[in-house]
Amino acid sequence: MRFWLTIIAVIFIDQLCKFTVESKMVWGQSWEVVPGVLDFALVHNYGAAFGIMQGKSWFFLIMAFIVIAIILYLYSRYSFPPLGQYAAALLIGGAIGNFIDRWFYGYVIDFISIGWWPVFNIADMAIVMGGILFFIFIWQNEKQEGTNERD
Repeated sequence: MRFWLTIIAVIFIDQLCKFTVESKMVWGQSWEVVPGVLDFALVHNYGAAFGIMQGKSWFFLIMAFIVIAIILYLYSRYSFPPLGQYAAALLIGGAIGNFIDRWFYGYVIDFISIGWWPVFNIADMAIVMGGILFFIFIWQNEKQEGTNERD
């Protein structure tokens, strides 16, 4: 249950924040939230992280679909402990959040700016956190003798 609820929560929070920012700001506008630390800056990202591969939305749509399908397959086949469930759910929720943007708008809505780092969003944070948790999960499971397959 935590797996599905985490996916839904990530998608909901991500899309709600993006909708709110898009309805209150215009492209390129910036609001200072924490002076010198955190701004909201509305950016339309037509590429991937750091703005690479601009205009390749079709590629990112396909890649997101593949990643989501692989994780769902693994989740259906193996018994994940809570850490693995959260990791997989964060990855899927983040991927779906950005997939929705690319599908409907052709770009990803980014709005969190910490100055020295490229502007990002909630889905991006979920993907990064999911990736970190996934590596921790794999590292912990390497110490064990194998993964339990579901019947």
